[in-house]
Amino acid sequence: MASELRLDQLPSYAKLRELADKLRKIAIIEFLTVDAARACDFTCSAAGLQLDYSKQLIDRNTRETLWQLAAEAELPARIQDLLNGAEVNNTERRPALHTLLRAGGNGALADKYREVVATREAMRVSAEKLISGQHRGFTDAAITDVVNIGIGGSDLGPRLVTEALRPYQNSIACHYVANVDPADLQDTLLDLVPETTLFIVCSKSFRTEETLTNSLVARDWMRAAGASDSDLRRHFLAITTNLEAATEFGIPRENCLPMWDWVGGRYSVWSAIGLSCAIAVGWDNFQQFLAGAGAMDRHLAEAPIASNMPIMLSLLEVWNRNLLGAGNHAVLPYDQSLVRLPDFLQQLTMESNGKRVALDGGALDYPTGPVLWGSAGTMGQHSFHQLLHQGTELCPADFVLPLTTHTGMHKQHRRLVANCLAQSRALLLGRTEAMAKRSLLSRGYDEERATALAPHLAMPGNRPHNVISMQSLTPATLGALLALYEHRTYCSSVLWGVNAFDQWGVELGKEIGAQILTLLEDASRPSSMDPATNRLISEWRRAQAPEASE
Repeated sequence: MASELRLDQLPSYAKLRELADKLRKIAIIEFLTVDAARACDFTCSAAGLQLDYSKQLIDRNTRETLWQLAAEAELPARIQDLLNGAEVNNTERRPALHTLLRAGGNGALADKYREVVATREAMRVSAEKLISGQHRGFTDAAITDVVNIGIGGSDLGPRLVTEALRPYQNSIACHYVANVDPADLQDTLLDLVPETTLFIVCSKSFRTEETLTNSLVARDWMRAAGASDSDLRRHFLAITTNLEAATEFGIPRENCLPMWDWVGGRYSVWSAIGLSCAIAVGWDNFQQFLAGAGAMDRHLAEAPIASNMPIMLSLLEVWNRNLLGAGNHAVLPYDQSLVRLPDFLQQLTMESNGKRVALDGGALDYPTGPVLWGSAGTMGQHSFHQLLHQGTELCPADFVLPLTTHTGMHKQHRRLVANCLAQSRALLLGRTEAMAKRSLLSRGYDEERATALAPHLAMPGNRPHNVISMQSLTPATLGALLALYEHRTYCSSVLWGVNAFDQWGVELGKEIGAQILTLLEDASRPSSMDPATNRLISEWRRAQAPEASE
């Protein structure tokens, strides 16, 4: 942290501990009942979104103390560091400039911004050639389907955006393949025609195991359909920095768009990694997506702590995680178009803030990023909402609610909204045993049975949560929503004192995976693995037909 103090060393932290002890005994509904202005005052708006945090377990005094905590952590200055290109990724010694990708200009970073503008133009040209039918396949047929091959940030962001903006899509269908499991690629290709299919290979190094493996199979698929090596340029684009490897694969330099080391994968949907999105929804809509994120960036930079939406979300995350002991966080989008939002946010938040050491490498003795999970709309109500209402774990939540529907089915959407607001109110109020007993009696249960069942129907309530609403889900509000969570993630990393932009925790598994692969490929090679791993390797070998292990 800029102040070189850990979270629990900041002056306001001790006071927050005292407040948390007191507030655990208070019902949130009491705050709403006695404070007529709370429902309005505990909201903030930005870039077409509104955050209602009036159902969090905080009072006005706690909120002011949280604001003070942000000031003590020098959070506004650290935000400017991020936006101005400071070396916020200290372990890899580079900035994190995803905000530059949706900016209208940046004089302090003029050279990098020129690269961004040039790449945007190349994306526009590629997208419009495909949409207009100018880009033709090796039989001179127009491209009808695009398959994005990537993993992690090269898949989750583009996949979410493309599906979320389905009402804005044109005639080109975009598909996504990520898993090295051959079923993922095979299932995608079953309904596609090689002559009218284009692949976008997304890999900074052009060496990512899953992406390269799938791309090689896709190339074989094209060759089997009659495409020559010289025809591959019509069917493959690449987003990469390894131009030599891409050329060797069969993708010429002019078919490659750049990735930069100052943009992390999980923050890259705004870059050329978003090319499939621009193809799916058209360049004008993709620009609106960028503009929505840019509006949230400006809000982050300019709004004071007290009305800054990303900062407020971050302070609430830290409050719930560190002061109230919540190890989980649920994201509940009440719009089927946002069904992939929890998947996207899992990587964004847990890969960013799933850290156990501080910026200086010292071990932390307080918890950092919570486990994030969720599901869309009423589907979650029939699965995990049971735990939210009656489970022993405190799990704060974000309800994400577009107030209108693009479907035109307004009566049915009204039911969805009613469900969202009902779940929010149920988490707030709960139900006492006495209330449960009265309900059972009214249903015709006798006194003895109603008394016995009442504890099973009771719910504690007082479950803290936010409601993030917007007028409608558009390219601009989607951009603002994703940028909001990006900035919340960074602000929380500042408060926790961790680096949100590295991910060393994924490296060891990759290294061991390469070692195990050599053992699977060569049975004569001696193994230095543990006995349990060796046993499973032996079982795998016995399960293979001779030709399958070649």
